[in-house]
Amino acid sequence: MDYSAGTKTEEVRETLVVSEKEKSIVLYNDDYNTFDHVIDCLVDICDHNPFQAEQCAMIVHYKGKCGVKSGSLKKLHPLKSALSLKGLDAIIE
Repeated sequence: MDYSAGTKTEEVRETLVVSEKEKSIVLYNDDYNTFDHVIDCLVDICDHNPFQAEQCAMIVHYKGKCGVKSGSLKKLHPLKSALSLKGLDAIIE
């Protein structure tokens, strides 16, 4: 019997699941931006409420980084670009 067809189907399914996983924008601490600037950016760009933005800013300050937004790569890319244009150190992972 030839089992290779079933194996290929499983590989394709696995690849699709991996590529559809949610990504996150991770914001990193820096020595340049003020808390107010970071909070304003998170409210304006990531649609955080002020309390949520303040909590993220505190986590970034004390832990060095914080996931600030999750979603598809297509949704996150413009948000990450906007954060970078505002001088924030962010990546998508």
